[in-house]
Amino acid sequence: MTFPNNAQFKELLALAHDLADASRGVILPHFRKQMAVANKAGEQAFDPVTKADRAAERAIARLIRSRAPEHGLIGEEFGQERRDAAFQWVIDPIDGTRSFITGTPMWGTLIGLLYEGAPVLGLMDQPFTGERFWAAKSAAYTQGTAQKARRIHTRGCSRVADALMMTTTPDLFEKGAEASGFERIRREVRMTRYGGDCYAYCLLAHGLVDLVVEAGLKSYDVVALIPIVERAGGRMTTWDGRPATSGGRIVASGDPALHDKVLKLLNR
Repeated sequence: MTFPNNAQFKELLALAHDLADASRGVILPHFRKQMAVANKAGEQAFDPVTKADRAAERAIARLIRSRAPEHGLIGEEFGQERRDAAFQWVIDPIDGTRSFITGTPMWGTLIGLLYEGAPVLGLMDQPFTGERFWAAKSAAYTQGTAQKARRIHTRGCSRVADALMMTTTPDLFEKGAEASGFERIRREVRMTRYGGDCYAYCLLAHGLVDLVVEAGLKSYDVVALIPIVERAGGRMTTWDGRPATSGGRIVASGDPALHDKVLKLLNR
């Protein structure tokens, strides 16, 4: 893979910020407002989607088609465009729709970019709090409303017993090997907090959380987060140590030494 050069990366990052601005303007008027919630999963499960999810993805897609018509798009709500393109934007307009519909601000817009199948750029925007996290070419940053951008780093924590862990919900883990693996980690860490979706990974990149363990994720749940976590100093893989790009069972650690120990526990 040839990484985009500095000038090209700067243009791509500027586009990512513009995509986040466009989606923020569409999503925020709907937050903490009564609205219809559809279920994409049918009668056997609950996978909510709202008009805010769909409107935000449409706004992002329009801007990509206008500014980068040669690029592809993989979106949670409307699927894939231009499958043969070297650059593929991977979009989750509202990661954490369950939090969104309950008025909890633990959700965000995920904007990731693949180049020849590898994550090269990632951004998470939280419109309600005004926070934004993103990966520059060799570092990770955050910025709040009326604040300057600040570089962020994961923190050192090599012992599982000292780690603070987050996961969105224990319901992510299927009975059997997944649930047992997660339970082994939960018993060992210092503290576990639930909720968060994409926000948890950004807190890890910020050095406030040491570990995120999840399962059942899709590519649009993780592509934007991988560069943020890794360029802040962390590591993010599947439970068996493979690249996290396609989703599945995911573990993110702020300290690479912690990561290796957690993988062993998960796969015992």
